[in-house]
Amino acid sequence: MERKQRVLIVEDEKNIVDILRFNLQKEGYDTLEAFDGVTGLRLALEESPDLILLDLMLPGMNGFEVCKLLRDKGKNTPVLIITAREEEKDKILGLDLGADDYITKPFSIRELMARVKANIRRVALSGQGAAQPAQEQVLDFGRLVIHKEQAQVTKDGERLELTQREFELLTYLASHAGRVFSRQELMERVWNYEGYVGDVRGVDVAVRRLREKIEDDPGQPKYIITRRGAGYYFQKDF
Repeated sequence: MERKQRVLIVEDEKNIVDILRFNLQKEGYDTLEAFDGVTGLRLALEESPDLILLDLMLPGMNGFEVCKLLRDKGKNTPVLIITAREEEKDKILGLDLGADDYITKPFSIRELMARVKANIRRVALSGQGAAQPAQEQVLDFGRLVIHKEQAQVTKDGERLELTQREFELLTYLASHAGRVFSRQELMERVWNYEGYVGDVRGVDVAVRRLREKIEDDPGQPKYIITRRGAGYYFQKDF
């Protein structure tokens, strides 16, 4: 019998853990719970869950440290940060440390479940992805080259350190160079949130971090361009 997909909840507020456990199990997931960062990290490493719901403010070890140590040890488990904080810098730091997405308290259970399903599905699809034709494996834009098969990006011959989400976002935009995508469209097509309705600021955060890594001057981007009131597009000729 195939095991159920399993979600690790790392959260120190018991009432939130209870709500998350109830709704996840109702959707058919198994759950593990940790009420502090140290236990959360141990369970993440030992139990290999399919996804981790990770609060930032935790006793013993905060969520930032848990995420960083998890990635340092080579674990690519999807991490969805849950935070009561509104500061943009915290979200940026979480994503930069390797988190896949964030959701801010108070959140709707419907939105949370959509994100859980999408991130688990994304990993499953990436593991089953069929090989693409050889000519599509490399997107060459001169100084910037995207190597799809190796999931690597180089600029001026130097490898750039991108998170998985940043790589997926860049590859998607570059594969449709010149086409403008709204934030909602990117949430659906890159984040895999079908029929997404909710906070789209995660797209802006991801674009900002990506620009800092691929652009000569992030304040005057040449590759990822904002179309005011419409969204973003990749410019291949400039």
